[in-house]
Amino acid sequence: MEKLKITGGPSLEGEISISGAKNAALPILCASLLTADTLRLTNVPQLRDVLTTQKLLQGMGMRVMTDNVHEFELTGAGVDKLEAPYELVKTMRASILVLGPTLARFGEARVSLPGGCAIGSRPVEQHIKGLQAMGAEINIEHGYIHARAKRLKGARFMSDMVTVTGTENLLMAAVLADGVTVLENAAREPEVVDLAECLIKMGAKISGHGTDTITVEGVASLHGAEHAVMPDRIETGTFLCAVMLARGKVLLRNTRANILESVLDKLREAGAYIEAGDGWIAIEMRERPKAVSLRTLPYPAFPTDMQAQFMAMNTLATGTGVITETIFENRFMHVSELARMGADIHIDGHTAVVRGVERLSGATVMATDLRASASLVIAGLAAEGETIVDRIYHLDRGYEHIEAKLGGVGALIERTQ
Repeated sequence: MEKLKITGGPSLEGEISISGAKNAALPILCASLLTADTLRLTNVPQLRDVLTTQKLLQGMGMRVMTDNVHEFELTGAGVDKLEAPYELVKTMRASILVLGPTLARFGEARVSLPGGCAIGSRPVEQHIKGLQAMGAEINIEHGYIHARAKRLKGARFMSDMVTVTGTENLLMAAVLADGVTVLENAAREPEVVDLAECLIKMGAKISGHGTDTITVEGVASLHGAEHAVMPDRIETGTFLCAVMLARGKVLLRNTRANILESVLDKLREAGAYIEAGDGWIAIEMRERPKAVSLRTLPYPAFPTDMQAQFMAMNTLATGTGVITETIFENRFMHVSELARMGADIHIDGHTAVVRGVERLSGATVMATDLRASASLVIAGLAAEGETIVDRIYHLDRGYEHIEAKLGGVGALIERTQ
């Protein structure tokens, strides 16, 4: 099994190019199911989850061409298997995103229930309720969601909770529904907006994306299009946190400041000097950071996907930071691993109190999920001695060649067996 070996100490100096957003690429890949024509995508990140999605779509009959690892041409004329099997869904919960578009175009879909998740439950009830509101007949049988509808009907649906994948699934279903669909309490994340912009290029009629009320006027069919996936705001934030702890000056290219303003505000509060322009963000940090407190909430508030990275930053900060997690119930599993490196963290329910220490010491630690993995890498960059991060297949789900990107700005990091 592959591991990362990190020798802490060097500051980070130079430039890093940010990849396309995983959480935008996955639903947009699934949107290819909505048309028989070709959807051409650029800036697709080279990630384990993207490869899993490619395998899932090809298994359904999608023709996928990838001459360039960051460019995909997906042609849906040959789709003939309307099922997402458990073998693939269990490795990537985002597979549920084929449900809406498959049902909308073909009138039927059979998708495995995702099952458990390390960071907590991610229920799909809102997906099901929304599709039922649009006239779908849905049965849960043998661990699968089996949905049928000759043609979905426009409806008004108020989600009981803000759910990104739920909003995306229902948005994709609504574009081919008969009539107008209004999605209330919709997710406002930039990745939802990116999906909507791609669908509009394919001929969908959508308004209100980026707000909590999205209106969709259904059309008879969609056509092919070309779309560039937005930059990954979580990868951007992760590298910014790495500079906060390792110190240095780094320019991040191919990214945007307006998609992670809450993160940048907290980094400035911690003492960072940050500048941003068209397509770039620059950060400089030469001192020990100041501890910051935060509460995770849906966009545009502080993202749960950045909580672990900020906890790593707080471990070496001056003062005490209080971090409250409101999105997932099991998203503090990195705490015990950071404690192995000398961090002083106390957990009380959904709140973690992080008291900054003078130093962390390198240790062998185990990644438990994607963002927890990133927090351990960040901590390793500033720890004294050598840190081994095990089970980095979690990292490969969401970070493209993280060791190469960090190594390019001076980090002593390598992938080993």
